Amino acid sequence: MRTPLGRPDLAPYHAYQQRADVTPGGLTAHFLGTSSLLLSDDTTSLLCDGFVTRPGLLRVALGRIAPDPGLVRAAIERLNVRTLNAVFCAHSHYDHALDAPVWCLQTGAELVGSESTANIGRGLGLAESSLRVVGDGDTLEYGQFTLTFLDSVHSPGDRYPGIVTRPLVPPARTRAWKTGTAYSVLIEHPLGRILMHASANHRPGMLDGRRAEVVYLGIGGLGRQSPEFVRRYWDDVVGAVDARRVVLVHWDDFFTGLDRPLRPLPHFADRFDATMKMLLPLAQRDNVDVVLPLAWAAAQPLA
Repeated sequence: MRTPLGRPDLAPYHAYQQRADVTPGGLTAHFLGTSSLLLSDDTTSLLCDGFVTRPGLLRVALGRIAPDPGLVRAAIERLNVRTLNAVFCAHSHYDHALDAPVWCLQTGAELVGSESTANIGRGLGLAESSLRVVGDGDTLEYGQFTLTFLDSVHSPGDRYPGIVTRPLVPPARTRAWKTGTAYSVLIEHPLGRILMHASANHRPGMLDGRRAEVVYLGIGGLGRQSPEFVRRYWDDVVGAVDARRVVLVHWDDFFTGLDRPLRPLPHFADRFDATMKMLLPLAQRDNVDVVLPLAWAAAQPLA
């Protein structure tokens, strides 16, 4: 079903929207669009990406972009973030890494990712002591969380491949935020295991021997791929870790601010409806719960 503007309608998928299920003592997740996720227990908080500036399409295409510290500060206050231990970036495109250093500057968190992500942090003045560069298989611990970084692959059609070789000082053209390394991040906690897999692609066998009850599964661009590509992606990520729940990420229109409800990208950019048509039968086949997260709302992914 299409809206008059050529944008997929979310109405047919309301049954999959996130339910309020927060109880004391669990892991709490707040989704911020794209693959930005704040994950907390009672003592430790971790942030994936933290992209909240979300510049408009014309500025992204034709102008120069920069993080908005005011929007980061507003997000910190809205989410009541008292301490933030680390911000890790799934890769270094602007829709993942633009705001990440600002969260670190405002909270004292470490910035974790590739050398490209570190150069984005350096461009905004982060101290070397606040930068952590990780490689394939590296493990970091924060409180009761253990993070394992696994080299992955960006989704097909990467518009800004390459690495950021020097400190990136904004404002700059969008293409300056090059991919760097794309990671799949396994997050382990005594309460359970979560896989953040932000880009809709994978290296065959990369998750062999890994387990996670929940996968935050990137589906950006998946609607333009073949059913066979989608099936392999599902089987080699969701099936490989034996997940029981999939939370869909990187499906929303990230040219629209977070002051408005999330909505899919228009059809010229992606095919959310086609993606759902291919994914939902796979989820039903494997008895996997599918969730469409809501921005800002607290959820317990492991509940």
